[in-house]
Amino acid sequence: MLGNMMTLPLTISSLIKHAAKYHGETEIVSVECDRNLIRTNWRQVETRALKLASALERAGVEPGDRCATIAWNNFRHLEIYFGVSGSGRVCHTINPRLFPEQIVYIVNHAKDRVLFVDETFVPLVASLRGQLKTVERIILMGPRNEEVEKALPGIEFYEEIITDADDGYMWPDLDENTASSLCYTSGTTGNPKGVLYSHRSTVLHSFAIALPDSLDLSAAEIVLPVVPMFHVNAWGIPYASAMVGARLVMPGPGLDGESLVTLIESENVSLALGVPTIWQMLLTSAEQRGAKLESLKRTVVGGSACPPSMIDTFRENYGVETIHAWGMTETSPVGSVNKLLAKHLDLSDPEQHALRTSQGRPPFGVELDIFDDQGSPLPHDGDAFGDLQIRGHWVVSQYFGANDSAMDENGWFATGDVSSIDADGFMTIRDRSKDIIKSGGEWISSVELEGIAQGHPQLADAAVIGARHPKWDERPILIAVQAEDESLTEEEILNYFNGKIAKWQLPDAVVFVNEIPRNPTGKIMKLKLREEFAGILENQN
Repeated sequence: MLGNMMTLPLTISSLIKHAAKYHGETEIVSVECDRNLIRTNWRQVETRALKLASALERAGVEPGDRCATIAWNNFRHLEIYFGVSGSGRVCHTINPRLFPEQIVYIVNHAKDRVLFVDETFVPLVASLRGQLKTVERIILMGPRNEEVEKALPGIEFYEEIITDADDGYMWPDLDENTASSLCYTSGTTGNPKGVLYSHRSTVLHSFAIALPDSLDLSAAEIVLPVVPMFHVNAWGIPYASAMVGARLVMPGPGLDGESLVTLIESENVSLALGVPTIWQMLLTSAEQRGAKLESLKRTVVGGSACPPSMIDTFRENYGVETIHAWGMTETSPVGSVNKLLAKHLDLSDPEQHALRTSQGRPPFGVELDIFDDQGSPLPHDGDAFGDLQIRGHWVVSQYFGANDSAMDENGWFATGDVSSIDADGFMTIRDRSKDIIKSGGEWISSVELEGIAQGHPQLADAAVIGARHPKWDERPILIAVQAEDESLTEEEILNYFNGKIAKWQLPDAVVFVNEIPRNPTGKIMKLKLREEFAGILENQN
């Protein structure tokens, strides 16, 4: 017997329709590329998103076609989120920090037809334009700009497209399993992989992160998503904020500590989300100028582990609760959030602090478990650790364009992390099974760096590990064995990486040794190297 209840599709257009209807006057504050402020609201966002959808339809961009963005967090990017996906097309957000060759690969693999770009990234797009095989239209996210037109002949202008679009467009009725947005992994081991989200997965993820024991979003919140919209859909915040009618403050390119402190204080931000590197810059700036951050109540930290000292500083100096979260591109991204249980409120401050350093518990909708090398589940006792796996409503089942499933036979996705889970479900990342280095919220592959170094004709062997860094959390260092009778300098080795890897992925230091420790099967003993060298960057800024 089935229930007798209505069934309405869970679509992204339903989110923006709700926001416009019931929170229409709620303000959206946007910092532009020229650092000027633009103020709009949820009603205007929907109106302009509808006009964008109409313009795309008139231009022959079909449902399912990919429309890419290389852009900051701003109001036009927000309109594209809803206008593209809400109309049945796929919003493909591209990380401009990737190596240019990776960007070319991503655009061509996705078969993007349209590319929206902020003025900041025009030089990047101009340098790559000839290699973007499927891009038919490039649109500047702003008014007509003659300098941009010279750099990119034939470019179109967003404001002109919106102005010329037909009125009266209506959101189409879509199956909730229709593809909505596309985001690629960082490509730490080989080419980046595409994760194709659905309307259903996006809406369910929005419900989950809005819950009180998750990020606790509401219409009373003033939210600053510092996490970029080109990185896993800004952790779902644009969608969840529309769902609850929160006021959004979009920081644009101003991600330095000074700009963020000013924005928080001037706009009375209550919740901010970003990576530890960003918050370290913010705390430094706040201390230098004597800022109180009185409006700020909570920060969400993800991308890499939050230093315990940062949690302490936020709480003790500013009365701000720090929420530790974990996830990845393949999980939309939120897989766990650290919110204490009722029984933990009676614990001492040090005991609560110890709990807050973990990555937290999964919200309803996803499950976490850990397994040993044979695939057997491990106990959730806080001590045993193994391969972290996840399954749920917003977890990838298959990579975009791939033939094979991303899941095992039981429906689990292997995260690549090594973790422990305690009896209350609190998960703690213990290591990275593939030795991925997380630096400033971005991932760097030690394997890729090792492959380049080992190709140097004057090196006999090489290994890469992540060393602790006071600003970037981790930075890669190269441990190198010189070939016999060779005498290389650090500069000569680092110059060898030029043109082979993005500059921000370059090792920060080279350490020369006589031998790389390896186990009997020939694998590098990374743990031993970390024990010896992981602290060599701790005095750097």
